[in-house]
Amino acid sequence: MNRTAAALAALLATTCLSSVAMAQTSSPASSAAPAGGFASSEATDPYIWLEDIEGERAMAWVEQHNAHSLGVLRGDPRFETLHQQALEIVQSRDRIPSPGFNRDGTIDNFWQDAEHVRGVWRTTTLDSYRSTEPQWETILDFDALAAAEGKNWVYKGATCLPPEETRCLVSLSDGGKDAVTIREFDRATRTFVENGFVLPESKGGASWVDADTLLVSRDFGPGTLTSSGYPMIVKVLRRGQTLDQAQTVFTGQPTDVSVSGYTLRDADGAIRATLINRGINFYEGETHRLNADGTTTKLELPAKSSINALVRDQLVVTTDQDWTAPSGQEFRTGDVIAWDLDRWLADPATPAQLVIRPGEREAIEGISNTRNKLVVAMTENVRGAVYVYEPNPAGEWSRTRLDLPQNVTVGVGSASEEDDRVFVSVAGYLNPSSLYLADAAAGSADIVKELPAKFDATGMTVEQFEARSVDGTMIPYFVVHKAEMPLDGSNPTLLYGYGGYQVSLLPGYSPTVGKLWLERGGVYVVANTRGGGEFGPRWHQAALQQNRQRAHEDFQAVAEDLITRGITSQPHLGIMGGSQGGLFMGAMLTQRPDLINAAVIQVPLFDMLRFHRLLAGASWIAEYGDPDVPEQRAWIEQYSPYQRLAAGQPYPEVFIHTSTKDDRVHPGHARKAAARLEELGYPVLFYENTDGGHAAGANLRETARRLALEYTYLTRRLMDQPAGTPE
Repeated sequence: MNRTAAALAALLATTCLSSVAMAQTSSPASSAAPAGGFASSEATDPYIWLEDIEGERAMAWVEQHNAHSLGVLRGDPRFETLHQQALEIVQSRDRIPSPGFNRDGTIDNFWQDAEHVRGVWRTTTLDSYRSTEPQWETILDFDALAAAEGKNWVYKGATCLPPEETRCLVSLSDGGKDAVTIREFDRATRTFVENGFVLPESKGGASWVDADTLLVSRDFGPGTLTSSGYPMIVKVLRRGQTLDQAQTVFTGQPTDVSVSGYTLRDADGAIRATLINRGINFYEGETHRLNADGTTTKLELPAKSSINALVRDQLVVTTDQDWTAPSGQEFRTGDVIAWDLDRWLADPATPAQLVIRPGEREAIEGISNTRNKLVVAMTENVRGAVYVYEPNPAGEWSRTRLDLPQNVTVGVGSASEEDDRVFVSVAGYLNPSSLYLADAAAGSADIVKELPAKFDATGMTVEQFEARSVDGTMIPYFVVHKAEMPLDGSNPTLLYGYGGYQVSLLPGYSPTVGKLWLERGGVYVVANTRGGGEFGPRWHQAALQQNRQRAHEDFQAVAEDLITRGITSQPHLGIMGGSQGGLFMGAMLTQRPDLINAAVIQVPLFDMLRFHRLLAGASWIAEYGDPDVPEQRAWIEQYSPYQRLAAGQPYPEVFIHTSTKDDRVHPGHARKAAARLEELGYPVLFYENTDGGHAAGANLRETARRLALEYTYLTRRLMDQPAGTPE
């Protein structure tokens, strides 16, 4: 019931306080745009062989570079301390167990620690969960499962059939890949069902229709995947059938991103509609209703929209575009609207009710529903609140605000379908995460869990500034630092950015950033650039496709503003970002290397002339454009970092890391970037985890090692005396 495709993960987050910004102008890019030269085609790319993910030559190159980089970074005398601190944090047992409501009122949780490296799925009562020492019962131990089966299993979630929730579909990934094997599990007996449903490894998914029927979207063989590598076909699979015998109920187009099926259920678990989502591109799609006779009917919804909830017979939808409904009503980008479901299915011209129209500096960050209420997390100038909405008999919606701390980030968690309780998380950069159990009917909230401080924040503060981008747009950013920070440019500063896919970087408590960076005197900065979702869909759409460079300019403007304010200076400024954020890092490196002395480039996009040909890349054309279309290729090659890398530039030594098992962003991006930099004579640190998937950590130990490598590198580059500066 969510957006057409899940946004790529943002790794870190952002609190408030407003300040007047200083105007900035950007310097010219450091190298000219390519004109049909290096890597403009496969024939002119000398490192195309590094795209052979597990090829013998490519893996030998990886092993050589891993040995060098690990030797340098693990050989640093500070590595071991950072590693032990990271390991203690990620394996800590005093984290808040993320709770999920079951229909019987019990709470489920997936947990990892030093004894459960792969994790354990477990359950307890709500009363026990609220106690200081909950009594957990194990449902499934993934370390034990992996050992028993000799597999490198990584847990990717489970869905259980309502209302009993005893039969579940468990998704297991080999080493962290997006592709999963799905197996039927009996929650009551804690065993996999003998001769139950088993779907071999594939991207895609499955949804319960009833105890003997699934809606399945996956790789059914040649011709059944889109050009993005995701399912193109939805089938109805009945117990006892092979996949070949399953009935095809919907077929998309090869150019689609993906298709999938799911059931729309009420609070009692009864199916109100069986729906198929056709993702035409990353942001546009169609929703079709599967009829009883096996035919489908396209529903009258905006191409850019999300079905958010079904509450008290009201279907709640967000539109990410201006839209005129069949009723003649006009809605704006970002509006949340609702229909009486049965009336609307019978007559698409049924008038909708406007539930929410966000303001210019507001954004909706999450929508959930309890049995009777709609619960919405919103931000205003990147500060959070939670509101409860309820329809009255006339179809109009009232609004109340939950009693929660202010000037922090709030998130809506699991909601009960038996009553109106909902979990809400609260966090800030210097505020350890806390968990509230709210009563949406009463408007009250009680704290249930609160993390102890994981780092010493004494004397630290958070400020919010704005930087003026090239086109005059003011870009907010947060600075976390010791209050007595000198404004003489001497502070080691880490600037984090993402800037895509409508992902918002909100204030959040990161123990590793605090312990491994802030506590040691570092400054942490998060840029809320266009391309993100901090101010709703329009903020994101302002940096799409031909306007992508705006997001890069926003990030560069923040870097300049930090220097102008005296917070830091080039020898002490480093940047970090992953995935889409890795593209951000590449753009900064190739356009404004004069601003930085370090770059942590995580699982990046880098060769933007070939991104659409590698793994899931074709699904991102709606974000960047299509390199096979000359006009769009012209936008992309203006900033594609791989082709822009050039000799004679003031590039710092960078740290690039990726994962062999990443089946979303191809590891070839990172490999080729490192190889090209070395060819041009620049020092590079490159590390490739041979497990881990796109999140770059199949287990907690690998996560701790990656963190220690990153902060050892940043210490060397930004905290040590930079080369060429006076003692």
